[in-house]
Amino acid sequence: MHKVIKSVAVVAAAALSLTACSSGTSSPSASTDTPKIKVGMAYDIGGRGDQSFNDSAAAGLDKAAQEFGVETKESAATAGEAESAKEERLNQLIDAGYNNIVAVGFAYANAVGKVAKDNPDVKFAIVDDASEASTGDNIMNIVFAENEGSFLVGAAAALKTKTDHIGFVGGVETDLIKKFQVGYEAGAKAVNPDIKIDVKYLTQPPDFTGFGDVAKGKAAAEGMYQSGADIVYHAAGGSGGGVFSAAKAAGKLAIGVDSDQAKTAAEDVRDVIMTSMLKRVDVGVYTFIKSVNDNTFAAGPTVFDLKVDGVGYSTTGGKIDDIVPQLEDYKQQIIDGKIVVPSK
Repeated sequence: MHKVIKSVAVVAAAALSLTACSSGTSSPSASTDTPKIKVGMAYDIGGRGDQSFNDSAAAGLDKAAQEFGVETKESAATAGEAESAKEERLNQLIDAGYNNIVAVGFAYANAVGKVAKDNPDVKFAIVDDASEASTGDNIMNIVFAENEGSFLVGAAAALKTKTDHIGFVGGVETDLIKKFQVGYEAGAKAVNPDIKIDVKYLTQPPDFTGFGDVAKGKAAAEGMYQSGADIVYHAAGGSGGGVFSAAKAAGKLAIGVDSDQAKTAAEDVRDVIMTSMLKRVDVGVYTFIKSVNDNTFAAGPTVFDLKVDGVGYSTTGGKIDDIVPQLEDYKQQIIDGKIVVPSK
């Protein structure tokens, strides 16, 4: 497995202002003499419009489409689909002429590994996986320090709770989502070692519907609020909408994930979102496409952490403005290595 970790500070800093724009449009500066870059995007369950993980990836695609005149084609996974369906989706994009492929989510690991090996002239990026299954000379692995960002929102929850009782809802119990959980727990316990933290996963592998089941997300959060928790953090993709609904009904607070969900969630629940753990999937996707455009593509893991603002927290709504100095202190301690956030 290729172990080289590349620095992304310059690209991340340049791309931090990414905003969604219409896909497939050309920048006025894009040369008409140069063939368009063609990028195929294979989304995880929920696809564009999930208000979270996939939408963040879509924002990076849209930004690159406008800036570099990229032509795009998109397809999304469906709940319960077989591994062969993922391979077929990637192959369909390639057969349609899209020779730069972004696979959004670790569920594509085996499919990317196999299809990339069969198509050595196609460049791939996979979000959230750097396992042996998804490594190769034509694969960029876009990975994040979710545990670091989750530490900060965990600290925020412990600083703002009135009951010393908080919760965590995970979509599917995988090693990746456990990174969110352990970081959240570490941050909360850094503030209050005795805090009570409820944990609930919606499904177990190979059932990945936990990332797109609003009803299950709502039920899990309802149970936590009824048992005394007053803040619940979700890392559950589209199921997070149910967590927000439960918070609204209970008159409690919730913490979003991936995107600034106080801006992207349904309008009637935005006021219960205290903060969100920002995971800059948009920057990761943009970085891959920019590397293709600039002929600087390099295979292997590219890590987005606190040092490059690859993860962080949002302040929309002003609910944590009073504790930002404390959160920034924790952030700096992590960057300086004084705090090492667990990942398992």
